[in-house]
Amino acid sequence: MGACVSKSKTKEQDSEQSGVEFTGANVHLITTTESWDQKMEEAKRDGKTVIANFSATMLSEQYTSLMFLVIDVDELTDFSTSWDIKATPTFFFLRDGQQIDKLVGANKPELQKKIISIVDSCLVSEMTRGFYVILR
Repeated sequence: MGACVSKSKTKEQDSEQSGVEFTGANVHLITTTESWDQKMEEAKRDGKTVIANFSATMLSEQYTSLMFLVIDVDELTDFSTSWDIKATPTFFFLRDGQQIDKLVGANKPELQKKIISIVDSCLVSEMTRGFYVILR
């Protein structure tokens, strides 16, 4: 579940700037069309097939009161198996370490709906404690 694309910088520079740590030398983070073009040319030249995983950080940027984690199921096979991952993407929603919801599949409207529900429930929880923070 990692990003499969790259900038022209080194893997270490990408990791530092993006907060993403890549374990495979053939996994790259793409943040510009120029780097996309460069990698497409490189793949063509080297006779490699490209697997591109398109993802977005939009939800994490919009909901800063939540913590978003990305788990590489290939690197953490046993861990992923312990979570009963049958398909990717699989999203688990956890509060205080306990699962409160789950979404299997790339269904953006359903993902947004679940996130809004969780943010709203956090707001209600904070209000019942006598104080609240506007999260939206």
